[in-house]
Amino acid sequence: MQNNNGFYGEFGGQFLAETLIPALDQTETAFREFKNNKKMIDEFKDKLANFAGRPTPIYYAENLSKKFGLDLYIKREDLLHTGAHKINNTIGQGLLAKFMGKKRVIAETGAGQHGVATATAAALFGLECEIYMGSVDVERQAVNVKKMKMLGAKVNAVSLGTKTLKDAITAAMKDWVASFQTTHYVFGTAAGPHPFPEIVSYFHEVTGREARSYFEKAGFFPDEVVACVGGGSNAIGIFQGFLDKKEVKLIGVEAGGRSLENGEHAATLTLGSKGIFQGSLSYLLQNKDGQVLDVHSVSAGLDYPGIGPQHAFLKESGRVHYVPAFDKDVLNAFFTLTKTEGIFPALESSHALAYVFQNAAKLKGKKILVNLSGRGDKDFGIIDQYAGDFK
Repeated sequence: MQNNNGFYGEFGGQFLAETLIPALDQTETAFREFKNNKKMIDEFKDKLANFAGRPTPIYYAENLSKKFGLDLYIKREDLLHTGAHKINNTIGQGLLAKFMGKKRVIAETGAGQHGVATATAAALFGLECEIYMGSVDVERQAVNVKKMKMLGAKVNAVSLGTKTLKDAITAAMKDWVASFQTTHYVFGTAAGPHPFPEIVSYFHEVTGREARSYFEKAGFFPDEVVACVGGGSNAIGIFQGFLDKKEVKLIGVEAGGRSLENGEHAATLTLGSKGIFQGSLSYLLQNKDGQVLDVHSVSAGLDYPGIGPQHAFLKESGRVHYVPAFDKDVLNAFFTLTKTEGIFPALESSHALAYVFQNAAKLKGKKILVNLSGRGDKDFGIIDQYAGDFK
């Protein structure tokens, strides 16, 4: 998958106000220098190992494998410090901020995991931190809001638009326009304008690299690799380990929400169309007049109407197949993994599991790798609302 000046095929680029171009150019230049600085890369690797807890194991889910008649392997990103894959990117971008001489970082967050991970990296590296979060998500992810504040971050509830992730990104971008000389924007997903998709996927490729190494040592590869997709960071991380293995099918699972009708979903690649959204040409959910549609997911982290340009390219090329998972199946997957294997998955990750469980008959006898991008304790407030339906 070639990045050609910020484009993946026709997707990507920088489509936004000229006032942000200097900030993006500065970030891209610094990132190129950072990648070639052995001292910085060595520190990044050290922090991943000794602070974040890498490498994460691949766990063979014996009970579920017997239950469904397949071999289920789980990449345990939920075991990382802060409870999700997000810490890979925030450690990397925290170091990048220091490398640039910035004293302050800002970030957007939906489910709160990226906010917590950014606040954690800011505390580690002695940086001032400010987080933008939709007011709807502030309410449904209250535990993570408390964590961010405990870590010393200021949390701004965004009460415009849908009051969710896309509006948090817009608010953070406005901050960055005015403050980029002293502030680095720790973008949280593999979307947005160049160079953010490249930066985020670079810091997350460790997930795919570890998974590839595991299966090479085991002497076989999985038949399918499955990951949830919102903006696309955890999926692009795991997929990078297998893109060149054409015999390995790659599955990205989007938020089907309550249904694919009446706009109660966030299935961008399933139902979206090409357009420009938040600085990048990709797929998005829009009406015939080009207005961005409201979206819904039981998971705050997938409640996003856009998608990273790398995923748009992978869809167009046919290398990755993207499918929706619906709220009821996602919640069932959460309780199935919890009660059968003793692992609390995040609701985001539960989308990937839902695909496997719903398609178990077709997958019988196959080896399946699921990227468990995060743990689910942050979602207990949401899950409590549905627990009675799954006893």
